[in-house]
Amino acid sequence: MVALFHLSPVFLVTAMLVVLRRPPVHAAIAGTLLVVLLWLAGVADAWHLTSMIAAAEDTAVLFASTAFVIVPGLAFVIVIERLGVNLALSRWVSSLGLGRGDQLVFIVLGLAPLLEAMTGFGVSLIATVPLLLSLFERRVALRIALTGMAIMPWGTLGLASVIGASLAHLDARALAAASALTSAPVFLVLSALALFLAGVREAREWRALGLSWLLFVGVLYAASRWLGPEVAGVAAGLITASAVLASGLWRLHRRHNDHGSVHWPRQAWPYLALIVCIVALKTLWALTAWQDLWIVHGTQVTWKPLASPGVALLLVLLGLVIRGRNIPRSANPDVSLPAALAARAKRPLLTIFFFLAMSQMMVKAGFLAGLMQLLAGLSPTMATSLVSLLGALSGYMTGSNVGGNAIFMPAIAMLPEASRLLLAAAQNSAAGHAALGSLSIVMLILGLAKTQATEEGELVRFGFALVCLNTALVALAAGFSSLWIR
Repeated sequence: MVALFHLSPVFLVTAMLVVLRRPPVHAAIAGTLLVVLLWLAGVADAWHLTSMIAAAEDTAVLFASTAFVIVPGLAFVIVIERLGVNLALSRWVSSLGLGRGDQLVFIVLGLAPLLEAMTGFGVSLIATVPLLLSLFERRVALRIALTGMAIMPWGTLGLASVIGASLAHLDARALAAASALTSAPVFLVLSALALFLAGVREAREWRALGLSWLLFVGVLYAASRWLGPEVAGVAAGLITASAVLASGLWRLHRRHNDHGSVHWPRQAWPYLALIVCIVALKTLWALTAWQDLWIVHGTQVTWKPLASPGVALLLVLLGLVIRGRNIPRSANPDVSLPAALAARAKRPLLTIFFFLAMSQMMVKAGFLAGLMQLLAGLSPTMATSLVSLLGALSGYMTGSNVGGNAIFMPAIAMLPEASRLLLAAAQNSAAGHAALGSLSIVMLILGLAKTQATEEGELVRFGFALVCLNTALVALAAGFSSLWIR
């Protein structure tokens, strides 16, 4: 009972988002204020100035590491929108002449995860929604767009996995690799759902989906394990897309003696530049260890700014700004880049800041001790199921994998090391897949497709059903893994 009372800030946030339908930033502020009031009232551990300073230090370090990726990432998104990059990508995919099944696998296991892993913020939808609307009936296209979006929880160059690993005191590569396994059933089932919605029935295309899924999961796991979460999603999406494209065009060539158009559209060079920059910096880090020259320390967390993917985003953004001066823009350039960036970044940054502050104060004040004791007393299967449910709740209500991890990952950090990695992976996967089926993503799709009121309700319900399905799949994968490990 005491544990439930200590989780009252989380319940308040949930009520404000789900029942009162308040914006996430309002819920985050309210949850933070309630934690402060309860702490000062002596509900948890006694209030100490040193504990408050420790919470402030760790919040500042975690927020700085997040903002250093989100701000240049959003600036990158704004610039590529103005240069018409994603429009060129969608036109290119339409011109490839692939079969319906190949097109879908290319989009949902290739292009969409690739773009989302590189940028986050639902950027992949800017390319996939118009493309899917041109290929399928409107109702089907919107559902496939949301289904494909919910596949890749490693947005913004693996930021959520990096932050989650820091909060759970785990190695980021180990957490990302374990998350690839707990998310593996989601990748398969959602891809199959996309093919089913599109009316794909040929056995060959379903076999091709199975092979593409194995390739996607294998690359995602290996890249997470050996290269890190920053490039894992990019590598999985890129290699899977290339394999599907090569296979489809080879069959097209055999059938029609036509090679098709396989050249990457010139307007999409910023994505290639970002991939090259990430790989180059990773190589530099491995050879010189220069990322260790600057380390920012909090009380319990640390951050290496030079190892952040924000460095690659800043370098490519600089090149975009310089080169973009002489390139025709497809969007209205009347609003300056700083003004557009401030308008887009303010709300997500404030939301994440207050969720991080709330979680760190709950940790330092002992609010999460009851939840930790509850998890420690459960069987491995029950513990992974509960964490998956909590992770999905946190991701769905915050609309962010980072925000979801900020709420519950600190409690996992208190658990024994033997069970911590698997539970952290369940939290990371469940929060990620739920965040990408949340109301914010649904609203983005509705805005891009210029939908009507009747379509809004249908897509919101479909998104919630996807979140429930994804949560069950993550819980099953994590529960099976706990039995195998035991």
